[in-house]
Amino acid sequence: MNPASLGYILLCTALGASASASERYPSKPVRIVVPYAPGGGSDIIARMMGLKLGEALGASFVIDNRPGAGSLVATELVAKSSGDGYTLILADVPLTINVSTYARPGYDPVKDFSPIMMVGITPQIMVAHASFAPNSLKELLDMPRAQTERIPMGTGGTGSSPHMTYELLRLRTGLTLNHVPYKGGGPATTDVLAGQIPIALNGAPSAMTYLRAKQLKGLGITSAKRHPLVPEIPTFEEAGVANFVVYHWYGMLASAGTPRSVINSLHMEIQKALQTPDVTKRFTELAINVASAGPDEFGKIIEADVKRWRDVVKNSGIRVE
Repeated sequence: MNPASLGYILLCTALGASASASERYPSKPVRIVVPYAPGGGSDIIARMMGLKLGEALGASFVIDNRPGAGSLVATELVAKSSGDGYTLILADVPLTINVSTYARPGYDPVKDFSPIMMVGITPQIMVAHASFAPNSLKELLDMPRAQTERIPMGTGGTGSSPHMTYELLRLRTGLTLNHVPYKGGGPATTDVLAGQIPIALNGAPSAMTYLRAKQLKGLGITSAKRHPLVPEIPTFEEAGVANFVVYHWYGMLASAGTPRSVINSLHMEIQKALQTPDVTKRFTELAINVASAGPDEFGKIIEADVKRWRDVVKNSGIRVE
């Protein structure tokens, strides 16, 4: 082989290696944005997924908590980020709610994101401090409205899924409470635990540890049946609210334009992570059921939820400027 041919081969090899390195994902740290303060369901799931993805893909997955405006701050940030797979969001139902509650949400939940996978679903639980007199949602519903409207009730924020669940409950039963929006389910639950507010309505993960330790009491759960981890908590339907079953979902998304190869790689590794014994055990402890909706199915769920919550917002009169 002459020197010229050898040089050509070496050049092609070098260029090929360079191209492979540039196409490898991830080749730098990946940020997972969480729309809420630490301690809630979204934060817990994001940290589990970040750890597993980092181990599988050989890169750092950094959790970035960006609470504010009922998840709007974080969602808009990711919507406007580059579609390169290096900025992800562990989103939940408010992704599909904010476009109806805010006059200028700053993003389109369908057009501005590339769904990766729905990670899990969980019921919501109305929890109370031990000193709170009613021991069930039924007892709370039986109280005079002049009394209940003075009772502070925390949620993860205006326009959050628990807030919408409360609005549905109010429309269906007339129960009026003093809604107190927090920057996530974790802070709301912490304040109930400390006695700062008497009750909160949030996704099960933020309260399950305290409920099982009997540090908080559950007034009602939005699942179709009582949950085996907390069988003492009656369902909303048992409280007399017919056909009232609400589940909260969590899912991973990237910004629009992210290469399908990156989406597929992340989807595959998240699927694997959800099947590992430690994640399965932790999800079970937090009353989260593993979901299996991939990119396309998850996208259809998002589209359907946008329409569903638009009607609820319209009927409840909620509007945030």
